[in-house]
Amino acid sequence: MKTAIRTTALAATLALAAAGPAHAQEKTQKPPLHGSHWMAITGKPLAATAGARMFEHGGNAVDAACAMLAATSTMWDVLSWGGETQALIYNPQTRKIIAINGLGVAPTGATAEFFKDKGYKYPPEEGPLSAVTPGTPGALIVMLAEYGTLSLAEVLGPSIDLADGYAIDAETADRIEAEKKSILQWPYAKAVMLPHAGQPREAPVAGEIFRQADLAATLRKLVDAEAAALKAGKSRKEALQAAYDRFYRGDIAKEFVRGAREEGAQFTEADLANWRVRLEEPRHTAYRGIEVYKLDRWTQGPAMLQALNILERFDLKAMGYNSSNYIHTVYQAMSLAFADRDFYYGDPYFPPEEPIRGLLSKDYAKERAALISPAAANDAAIGPGDPYPFQGGTNPYAVLLKQRAALLPEFDAARFAAATDPVTGSFYRGTTSVVAADKDGWLVSMTPSGGWLPAVIAGRTGIGMSQRAQMFVTDPAENPFNVIEPGKRPRVTLTPSLAFRDGKPWLAFAVQGGDTQDQNLLQFFLNVVEFGMTPQQAAEAPNFTSYQMRDSFGMHEIFPGRVTLNDTIPDWVRRDLKARGYKADYASRTSGPINAILIDPVQGTFWGGSSNHGEDYGVAW
Repeated sequence: MKTAIRTTALAATLALAAAGPAHAQEKTQKPPLHGSHWMAITGKPLAATAGARMFEHGGNAVDAACAMLAATSTMWDVLSWGGETQALIYNPQTRKIIAINGLGVAPTGATAEFFKDKGYKYPPEEGPLSAVTPGTPGALIVMLAEYGTLSLAEVLGPSIDLADGYAIDAETADRIEAEKKSILQWPYAKAVMLPHAGQPREAPVAGEIFRQADLAATLRKLVDAEAAALKAGKSRKEALQAAYDRFYRGDIAKEFVRGAREEGAQFTEADLANWRVRLEEPRHTAYRGIEVYKLDRWTQGPAMLQALNILERFDLKAMGYNSSNYIHTVYQAMSLAFADRDFYYGDPYFPPEEPIRGLLSKDYAKERAALISPAAANDAAIGPGDPYPFQGGTNPYAVLLKQRAALLPEFDAARFAAATDPVTGSFYRGTTSVVAADKDGWLVSMTPSGGWLPAVIAGRTGIGMSQRAQMFVTDPAENPFNVIEPGKRPRVTLTPSLAFRDGKPWLAFAVQGGDTQDQNLLQFFLNVVEFGMTPQQAAEAPNFTSYQMRDSFGMHEIFPGRVTLNDTIPDWVRRDLKARGYKADYASRTSGPINAILIDPVQGTFWGGSSNHGEDYGVAW
């Protein structure tokens, strides 16, 4: 692996000159994926196969992405149908990028006062009170209706087969067993997840046929609604709308709300009926001439754009890949960008209005970049800046910024160990990612999530409810834009990415992993752009992880100066970072499960990358 990374730097000049990846480099642990007609990559091999089947049916990249979304939700990898879906889609017919906002909202009665009265500092991490309205079914149907070509019956076909019964993988089976203490509290979840109740192992074992009869029935109801509408002479879009309405306003919605309220959730039928998918404009910035696109400030995506604006002022290539100066500079840029995320990001459809124009200003980035000291690691004193002057305004929250500084907790070693555990820690809270491309020019990057294990299943729907409400705050001093209210979306970590080069679609990339997502995606992007790595090399390359931002989950903690480095980092870099004040731990795999597709501008073919970090997998033709 070390040799592969070193040869990357040597090949960078040739690679960048050709505006594509280098072709003669050392092998990676996973082979790079190549295709000329289509490519489908996601978190599980079976789900990638579902995407491939859509291409074989004549579908486009959106059809394939929707099928992979449905399959991963059915397989609980590690999300379910009651979660949320976020996507960026490039439409080659209009040459526009569409941002899909399929994030649920807080239900009726979910106020800061409600949670405070129950003794919660934040909404809980799991259980019925952690849920927002389901977003994935609506987002999938809207994407399919607007940009796909196949029917809902075709796209959901693989998932219905999976729900009827599939050979469960070891990772999911073992996760169910590990979480069974929580699952046992919820009768509908218990009935599905623990088929061997009362035995020493109550969860399924790897390879056992795992059946979800209620979920299969729910998915068939959606297909039946589409079929009935088509039989009545409705158009394709009208038929898909009929399926949408059955989920959010019909018998599925009624059973979902009944079952959720039985478990103690706050949902009403109006909460589901009034929710809708938003089609938005993406946010973007230019980094050394490359246009990078992310979702809006209801995600953490703009923080990566802010970090790129700051880093553009430094010669990263001259510092050398993963040198102490490089790690220090990128770490500090991320710290500054994430400090702004923690205070200024929230739902754009609720007041107050976030200062996003100022946050993404190049002049604001210049001011923030000046705060990076080459000598030492900054600490908890790194806080939000003031972007308002950079959009012609005055900061109305100057007093809250001072109050926020006083809220920083003291370091607690036990809490740090729990929050940063690479398997169970909240900083790494996992989901899945989906990327797809086809020869006609469609390009999709998606990061769905929510309803992960352990999830409350709502009645006889088979649908696991989201846990996304925990990302709200209840104290405006922490973030005045993200205080929980009924009908409001929480600020999430989910953050798909697209990049254009020379005005043409070039790169789709996404990753799971909570607050590490935009850290890993930023470093992946720099690996490709600054150091000429192929997508597979960049997906496997040693990243580092900062904890100098508020944990978006759990108790929203922060651990300044702490960093996870890769085992391959040499001793002299370790010593230099320690001298600057960093406190490091080490891991053998630090990239995160990145998935990516790069369009080779010379050959016109696809390069795929899927990290060796997890079980993510791709299929191409």
